[in-house]
Amino acid sequence: MIVPVVMAGGSGTRLWPLSRAMYPKQFLPLAGKHTMLQATVKRLEGLKVAAPLTICNEEHRFIVAEQLREIDQLGTIVLEPEGRNTAPAIALAADIAQHRNGNTDPLLLVLAADHIIQDEAAFIAAVEKAVPLAEQGKLVTFGIVPTQAHTGYGYIKRGERVDEHSYGVEQFVEKPDATTAQDYLDSGEYYWNSGMFLFKSSRYLSELQQHRPDIAGACIASLANTTKDLDFIRVNKEAFLACPDESIDYAVMEATSDAVVVPLDAGWNDIGAWSALWDLGDKDDNGNVTYGDTLLQETNNCLIHSDERLTTTIGLNDIVIVDTKDALLVAARDQVQNVKTIVTQLKAQGRSE
Repeated sequence: MIVPVVMAGGSGTRLWPLSRAMYPKQFLPLAGKHTMLQATVKRLEGLKVAAPLTICNEEHRFIVAEQLREIDQLGTIVLEPEGRNTAPAIALAADIAQHRNGNTDPLLLVLAADHIIQDEAAFIAAVEKAVPLAEQGKLVTFGIVPTQAHTGYGYIKRGERVDEHSYGVEQFVEKPDATTAQDYLDSGEYYWNSGMFLFKSSRYLSELQQHRPDIAGACIASLANTTKDLDFIRVNKEAFLACPDESIDYAVMEATSDAVVVPLDAGWNDIGAWSALWDLGDKDDNGNVTYGDTLLQETNNCLIHSDERLTTTIGLNDIVIVDTKDALLVAARDQVQNVKTIVTQLKAQGRSE
């Protein structure tokens, strides 16, 4: 049995001002009629999977429940009292999935709620190729076949071939500079780190116990007396807040000797900045991508997102404009990775935006 574990706790600061602390990007319909959370769950329809197990922040619980109800995929929703990164969140999911399914040992398909995958058939095929490996006890990660020398992603260097569909993981590497990223691309031996995984719940928990017993212990303690509140599972707050903040990459995947990478070429994008929506969007004859009511003159290669009123431009090139009810963003398209610094300043000033 495969249990989808959907990580829905991100803050989405780089898509401000549309993405906000109380309504981040995974709950927005950025690439179609469904929200990113809904699209993540719906793309699993080609697989035989159990109901999803979604992990989210306490303050987003009703948004998550409502959006999953709309697609008839409510499943189980686990509430984190405070974010502690992916390693603890997946540990909660692994333990709950085992007990929810009659003390069996299901495979966990770990997915982020804020990724776009354009070729869903290729995604389904990659998961199916990974299932036998996970059943053998491997910890599978999906490596995105790179299309450019991207400096905004971590990379995975492949090692020896495991079977016709996969390789051992030789190394996880941090986000590179431009020259290093080009070297990675040219070598053909590196993949973008997607943050998607498939493994037995027991294998993950045993590896976590071996390499980070402090995280494993805190998560076990937080699950000792969970409470059911409507559609939600609440863990013990005090015990969970004692858990270290750590990613699955650092806590488990870089330490284990059983990491395997399955290449995935499926039009993947994590929508990490407004420029990604320009990359993916339908462009007019001048390379512009527009949402809402817009009128453009002598404007080229821009992204214009207008929520509530007419937005007009004259003589602009390579600009991003995002107009919402209470905030306006205007940025060079090659500078939008820095939007999060604006959000940091707004938080420091205590501003509601």
